[in-house]
Amino acid sequence: MSHTNKEKKPLLDIHPVVFFTSAALIIGFVVFSVFFHQTLGDFFTPLLNGISTNAGWFFTLTVNLILLFILYLMFSQYGNIRLGGDEAEPEFSTTSWFAMLFSAGMGIGLLFYGVAEPMFHFLYPPVPGQDAVEAARKAMSLTFLHWGLHPWAVYALVALALAFFSFNKGQPLSIRSIFYPLLGEKINGPWGNLIDILATVATLFGVATSLGFGVQQINAGLNYLTGLPQNAYVQLFLIAGITAIATFSVVRGLDAGIKKLSEINIWLAMALLLFVLIAGPTLFIMNGFIENMGAYLQHLPQMATWNETFENTNWQNGWTVFYWAWWIAWSPFVGMFIARVSRGRTIREFLMGVLAVPTVVTFLWMTVFGNSALYIELFGGGGLAQAATDNVPLSLFLLLENFPLTSVTSILGVLVIISFFVTSSDSGSMVIDIITAGGNPDPPIPQRLFWAILEGVVAAALLLSGGLAALQSAVITTGLPFAAVLLVLCFSLKKGLNEYTGVQTFSLKGGSGKLKSRRFRIESGDTPLVKFRKSRKGEDFHA
Repeated sequence: MSHTNKEKKPLLDIHPVVFFTSAALIIGFVVFSVFFHQTLGDFFTPLLNGISTNAGWFFTLTVNLILLFILYLMFSQYGNIRLGGDEAEPEFSTTSWFAMLFSAGMGIGLLFYGVAEPMFHFLYPPVPGQDAVEAARKAMSLTFLHWGLHPWAVYALVALALAFFSFNKGQPLSIRSIFYPLLGEKINGPWGNLIDILATVATLFGVATSLGFGVQQINAGLNYLTGLPQNAYVQLFLIAGITAIATFSVVRGLDAGIKKLSEINIWLAMALLLFVLIAGPTLFIMNGFIENMGAYLQHLPQMATWNETFENTNWQNGWTVFYWAWWIAWSPFVGMFIARVSRGRTIREFLMGVLAVPTVVTFLWMTVFGNSALYIELFGGGGLAQAATDNVPLSLFLLLENFPLTSVTSILGVLVIISFFVTSSDSGSMVIDIITAGGNPDPPIPQRLFWAILEGVVAAALLLSGGLAALQSAVITTGLPFAAVLLVLCFSLKKGLNEYTGVQTFSLKGGSGKLKSRRFRIESGDTPLVKFRKSRKGEDFHA
């Protein structure tokens, strides 16, 4: 949906309750963190531990149910429905589509944790006492769990619901719209406002967390290259500079801004990936890619449902629970963005694209960087694992130190992180702007600038008020209520799809006064499915 007469667009187009309430809550947090950052920092750690310990099982249950629901939709009769109707055509090429959803969906996180996470799981496994080989294998399986099918299923759920209710049902492109089958016109009242406010706050803190990770890593890279100090004040300066670049991209718009940046991201990231693959232990990486995939699929049910019931550790709280909350908090942002660029694709094509392709690319990335680091640790004298876990933001550059052209590849690494930073900020501000504009897919630029700047301010406030613990606490706190929202969303989407395909059941009298049951399943809409089946009680028509 585009506005052809851009010069007549108003300066503001907002949903007043959602916009001002969300902005007030977020700005209130920033002000409090500036004046009481020590108090806030002391508050974050027990909050993080409390939610992780008591609600970890709920996060685990939620992401597993969502993955099963998405797989069901992919292979069901709903898969033939085209988002936007039978005549709709994709707005972007498949390559551009993959580039945008991948940049928005993972981006900074892959660069931040690509080396550090396998190293951490190798050095500090959840169940100690394994030999080095088994610890390395388990480290990659756990990394794949956190970055594999589950996060993309969460994104796919929100994205599909938004795309379906907006493009096929004519609802505004807003989170509240996906609850129309359950709430009806109440989505236009306080309940809808509450849903959109919760989505806005969750999105902003989710994006701000990623920006916080990204700027720590940029600082670490510049420290490695130039000796620039690693501290909060340098990171505040970097946030300001990169947010300024993001605002320029915002002004350029979706096609000229985010699309171009996403494609640049992918090319830069692929260049870095190929360099490590070729300069690193290539055979070890290629063997490992297949083996890592097999181990992940083999142990997925056990890993995905593990809750530390019989282990006396807090390992899962700092990793798995945090990741599930992070992906859930990010889901309004990534879901809205994917929905916005996915018109014209069938539900099956959409779900396979969103679930399968980014997962495989993510696994390739984690294998290239994770297996390279493990190879150096296992066969190259060791030391990398401890150094990487001691300084997580520096871990990527510590790996690159082991290959030729270290300065060149380190500069490339910093550029990739900056480009992902800008894309995340730009995409996040666009999504929040759409929600707070009541679902307008192309809201005025000044609003988007406001949210882009506020994302940077919140990232700075989180770094000042507690660093990594503050970032994790913000994500888990906002992710918990939204996890409940996503479970309700599954019911709403299923109800909406049923209504769209027009399932109706009839019982008719037939023959000599006897009651025979004939069930007619009438599929209206864009994708009629035609079946005819006789049964003992009558005939089933599926037309």
